[in-house]
Amino acid sequence: MAGRIVHGVALTWVDNAGITRVKTVPFARLADAARWGVGMSPVFDVFGVDDSITTSRHIGGPVGDLRLRPDLDRLTVLAGQPGWAWAPVDRWTQEGEPYVACQRRFARAMTERAASAGLSLRMAFEIEWYVGQAPDDDPRPACVGPAYGMTRIVELSAYLDDLLTTLEAQGVAVEQLHPEYAAGQLELSIAAADPVTAADDNVLVRQTIRAVAARHGLRVSFAPVVVAGQVGNGAHLHFSVRDANGALFAGGSGPYGLTERGESVLAATLERLPALCAIGAPGVASYLRLVPQRWAGAFQCWGHENREAALRFVTGVAGQGDRAANAEIKCCDGAANPYLVAGAVAALVADAADLGRRLPAEVAVDPAALPDAEQPPRLPTSLPEAIAALEADEGLRRALGDPLFEAFLAVRRAEVELFAGKSPEEIAAATRWRY
Repeated sequence: MAGRIVHGVALTWVDNAGITRVKTVPFARLADAARWGVGMSPVFDVFGVDDSITTSRHIGGPVGDLRLRPDLDRLTVLAGQPGWAWAPVDRWTQEGEPYVACQRRFARAMTERAASAGLSLRMAFEIEWYVGQAPDDDPRPACVGPAYGMTRIVELSAYLDDLLTTLEAQGVAVEQLHPEYAAGQLELSIAAADPVTAADDNVLVRQTIRAVAARHGLRVSFAPVVVAGQVGNGAHLHFSVRDANGALFAGGSGPYGLTERGESVLAATLERLPALCAIGAPGVASYLRLVPQRWAGAFQCWGHENREAALRFVTGVAGQGDRAANAEIKCCDGAANPYLVAGAVAALVADAADLGRRLPAEVAVDPAALPDAEQPPRLPTSLPEAIAALEADEGLRRALGDPLFEAFLAVRRAEVELFAGKSPEEIAAATRWRY
């Protein structure tokens, strides 16, 4: 807190709809909050993207209370919001027991499960967002330069300078920032960290992007689709794995240097991507984004540096394989709860390393350009398909536990019902400013 006056602390968690919810305390009450927690109803686990409330077998209704305990190790002064600090929370019962449906605790538990198998994970989310004119509800891009064009950096120079300065002041290690393909779209990459820290960073960076934009009279969206029919916002997850012998994705005799355990991890992850879609691409709007030939990874295949494959293998610059080799899961977007994504991938890795699985032949071209008979399977093309795949994945059900698993599915089904019969334009408009 050196040299900065903080009056309030924002205590955040991310619900099953992918919305970052918050309670705040005056700074003077932070120590008390860390010890005893701050009250919050468990009903938020069945809130929908539109703030409607559904229910599930274990969670739902107005009865009960939880305690939000801030993680003081992540306490961060918000340079983009003078007078404020931020900390993510873990959720506990009033009896002082860990809350079984806490998404952040799930990510930590699965990281520990992988560690018990001798596996150490590093993860990083790519964050894509749309910058628009405020306060318009209809999207009007704040810049008009071409995709990946320097013109956008010129147009948004003051905003982006302020953003980089603010993130640096908050201790966030930014690796790169660039214009993306869609109108008004940008992307920022954060340095890799352990799974829980990576998810925390996702939350902190998104809210910082939002705060700095507001300071410049701009409005941002992380929604999967901002304008129907256009390229949407991804939140692709990069991950790598190490064991006592070193990197699993480099130095081996498998494809592109994969070790046997590394190849087994990727093969099993590829097999279970349809189920992971329900967690990484959890909104009805997600399936307006997850379509071929938009670099969204719509096909269930893998490939070395293939940005149309759902699982992209990245070897990195020659000579850096032990540090740079990683896999990118592309079927993740801004509607996802990053703790659930990080935890689910950690669970898949823990399950898979010693199964001896082997990858199928890689797809080295655009899968959509292949003859129909030669194309790999499509990932789910709708949220109901993804839900069915997740329901069939017993490993993820066990990892999540019934209370969290069933509450999550209840929210997903409620969203399917909410948008039944709606046009792509109506779905995009209804979710555009929710994320």
